[in-house]
Amino acid sequence: MQTRRNFLQNAAKATLGIAVSGSILQDIASAKETELDAATLKFSQVELPFSYAALEPNIDALTMEIHYTKHHMAYINAVNEAIVAESIKETSEEQLLANISKYSAKARNNAGGAWNHNFFWESLSDKTSQPSEKLLTMINKTFGSIDKFKEQFAAAATTRFGSGWAWLILDDSGNLKITSTPNQDNPLMDVAEVKGIPVLGLDVWEHAYYLHYQNKRADYIKNWWNVVNWKKVNERIA
Repeated sequence: MQTRRNFLQNAAKATLGIAVSGSILQDIASAKETELDAATLKFSQVELPFSYAALEPNIDALTMEIHYTKHHMAYINAVNEAIVAESIKETSEEQLLANISKYSAKARNNAGGAWNHNFFWESLSDKTSQPSEKLLTMINKTFGSIDKFKEQFAAAATTRFGSGWAWLILDDSGNLKITSTPNQDNPLMDVAEVKGIPVLGLDVWEHAYYLHYQNKRADYIKNWWNVVNWKKVNERIA
């Protein structure tokens, strides 16, 4: 016959067993969650390599602050939401872009917005730099001169209807080419009309310039050349 003491001892053991089992299950679930988080692609925002006011008068401080902290951050948050919601398993940002046609408009627009802006910030600098000899040789071969290149690039940026981007890319043959994309698309996407590896990009959405330039996109483009980070562009074609 089970005594009261035995009953209490057995009950205590059972309770302890349940507690231990629950703890183990929690540890397993936590480990799986950690493993899932580690395996899930997640976009992050690069640190701005200069102060908001550093590019003035070419790009004003308020525009830089709003562009970086509001617009770009919204793309980062939204694409990460889409990755979770759609169980996207791509292993890199570039792989996601290369397969973007498989996913939703939310994933496409915000993956592009997140990647493009990180690329854009790194393409700007408050320090003067120049195209390398290698880059100049490539530009002269393809476009005739640096001035002609700037004219053609500016034309692509100016004539991009509505919102979008202008790009200098390397094509499959390693040659330079100018193109533009609508909205937040870029040449890395499988939906791009002209595909290639971006080496320079210009944001021509109105949020990039309207506070200072209003509807004068051409003036924004002209002054943008003053803050291009040629050192970074040189690295991209090295």
